[in-house]
Amino acid sequence: MLLGKGGPGGLLLAGLAAFAYYKYNKMSPQQRTDMVNNLKEKGKKIFGQFMPGQQQTASANTATGQHYGEGNQYTG
Repeated sequence: MLLGKGGPGGLLLAGLAAFAYYKYNKMSPQQRTDMVNNLKEKGKKIFGQFMPGQQQTASANTATGQHYGEGNQYTG
């Protein structure tokens, strides 16, 4: 495991995180937007492959302004 007993995996993971942070900060705002949009599209594609029926329901709720956990049925 990477972080099992404090071996070189923890240092490797910290170095990878620092490098990713550095590269993200050096990106232009347009590159950041493109990266985020690309990740969203990939996420939607993967979600659609594993949960095809749920994708339509989730997008329909967001389009109508109803978000998860919000609504008039809450009686708490």
